[in-house]
Amino acid sequence: MNQLALLNDWQHDFPLEREPFATVAALAGASVDEVLAGYAAARLDGSLSRIGGVFGGGAGGAAMLCAMAVPPARLASVAALVSAHPGVNHNYEREHPINLWFVLTAPDASALAAALAGLEAATGLAALRLPMQRAYRIDLGFDLRGRTAAAPRTGPHGAAARPVAPADRSLAALVEDGLPLLERPFDAWAEALGRTPGQVLDVLRGWLAHGTLKRFGTIVRHHELGFAANAMTVFDVPDDAVDACGEALARTPGVTLAYRRARAEGWPFNLYCMVHGRDRVAVHAVLDAALAQAGLAACPRAVLFSRRRYKQTGGRYFADARPALMDPMPHALVA
Repeated sequence: MNQLALLNDWQHDFPLEREPFATVAALAGASVDEVLAGYAAARLDGSLSRIGGVFGGGAGGAAMLCAMAVPPARLASVAALVSAHPGVNHNYEREHPINLWFVLTAPDASALAAALAGLEAATGLAALRLPMQRAYRIDLGFDLRGRTAAAPRTGPHGAAARPVAPADRSLAALVEDGLPLLERPFDAWAEALGRTPGQVLDVLRGWLAHGTLKRFGTIVRHHELGFAANAMTVFDVPDDAVDACGEALARTPGVTLAYRRARAEGWPFNLYCMVHGRDRVAVHAVLDAALAQAGLAACPRAVLFSRRRYKQTGGRYFADARPALMDPMPHALVA
């Protein structure tokens, strides 16, 4: 069973039907048992986080990129404190004096502020608060066969998502958990929710149509699949030019994420992009092309390669609504 094909080919448009793995198996020329075993093996080796959805901005809850300048002697202990917080879904050391970067999620903005204040108190360190202001490209479901990502898919990237209705929060929590590896996984969700499988699938299709879900499919861990040279590049761009530059960045092949964030005291940068690559040479080649294409060569910038991954998991905006379900698909990775 070609594991890479199972992961790569179904990052988007996973079959929303009663027996999705049968469709995957038919297209792969394999049996359902072989497909389920392939996904189970990918989950076990860490290359598959889950089969589920990525919610759009505004679908529910609040999130913010945060960063701390941690003394090197304290980095491991501070990173452990940050990673232990259930609202932190990504926590990385990056090559910069401001060296610990994490994403914090919460049910709402006030809970987010309280959670970050608690982390600052626990660590004795101030955190940069870097809320997103506009997304130009946010889609990590790229072709995994190259050295960097291919050209982006077309379509709007900054549109606000339709929020999850209160009655559907429990389903959203299951989407964050990921599908159980069963022949009829949506039936298991339906049973847990007291709904019919058809009702569950209709909600999921509606979420995709209205931007509540950006995609539904395999959510992979790029490092385990060979993308070990990943860099966040930040730019200080005049406010009247940042949107045009951001849109141009989003069109650059190899750029996987591009977005505008608020500046912070001591941190003048307002435009960000991520490049996931198999090696630094490939990453720098993408950045060179991006500088030319987006007209950013004269803008102050910094390139922050990831040095260590302390935690990587999906965002958890709806965990408080999670129903009981056997065999949830665990997707946290904590160093």
